[in-house]
Amino acid sequence: MKVGVIGLGYWGPNLLRNFLAQPDVEKVVGCDLNPSRIKTNKPKFPNAEFTEDYDKILKGDFDLVVISTPVATHYPLAKTALENGKNIWIEKPFTASVNEAIDLIETAEKKNLKIFVDHTFIYNGAVIKLKELVDKGELGNILYFDSERINLGLFQRDVNVVWDLAPHDLSIMLHLMNNQKPKAITATGIANFNGMENLAHICVYFENNCFAHFHVNWTSPVKIRRMIVGGDKKMVVYDDMENMEKIKVYDSGIDIKSTEKIHEALVQYRIGDMYSPKVTQVEALALAARECIDAIKENRQPKTNGYDGLEVVKILEASDRSIRNLGQLVELADLISA
Repeated sequence: MKVGVIGLGYWGPNLLRNFLAQPDVEKVVGCDLNPSRIKTNKPKFPNAEFTEDYDKILKGDFDLVVISTPVATHYPLAKTALENGKNIWIEKPFTASVNEAIDLIETAEKKNLKIFVDHTFIYNGAVIKLKELVDKGELGNILYFDSERINLGLFQRDVNVVWDLAPHDLSIMLHLMNNQKPKAITATGIANFNGMENLAHICVYFENNCFAHFHVNWTSPVKIRRMIVGGDKKMVVYDDMENMEKIKVYDSGIDIKSTEKIHEALVQYRIGDMYSPKVTQVEALALAARECIDAIKENRQPKTNGYDGLEVVKILEASDRSIRNLGQLVELADLISA
């Protein structure tokens, strides 16, 4: 298999390294319009080839085109690659709009090509364990999902903090709660510096009285990467900043015993044991690269595909619309134009 990686900025070198390590990959070519990035990466990856001409990858003899560029360029690069018969790997967020995502999905389906969206955390050992706990029913019915992803910087020039940070945790939420579909969102945020929101809160409403909340912030003095998944049986705290006990399962909850009169309902708090399950320590990006290649070889949808990317972009686009209207409720079904 021949792989071309377009974009050698922050994440591109990690993609080069992981595809070079795949036994099925015979050739990897890195591409960037900035010659200094090519100069920097050449000695690090002597087994890779390099070019400044992305047309050589989009229209050349490649099985997979990996797109690691600013989000505004995702659609035109991916569209060209698909039209030239290439499978695509695309960084988060998938596209800059819902309509762009739909068009790429339709193009790939017509040509029987695969779209892999790099929601890397789905391949993280802690999230794999979280999914296992949810699927086994250990948490019971999911009542809420609460996420906080904040730090000081890095400001992006092309997207706000929602599009930069929220895709990680939105993809985790949708992965864990794939039997529960979000129906509407509200979002609020503020742009203190460059016209792009640097702090935002997103609320996601589901049809069965389930709720999710996300706090993203580029201007926090502390770095937090934490989420809580609350079920009616147990609750889980996932803290990605922890070195050892990234997941903690709490046998805690609320029991309500109602009498005939609702105002006499008895609320009891259940405080049980806590344990931290073992988490697999394998690089998520290595598992993602393996999954992408296997999906192409087996002619199947990847675990994180265009449809998953579309669902995340729906929430991102709805968040922008809600923020512009001071937290107005946005129905996700309204985002898809005829």
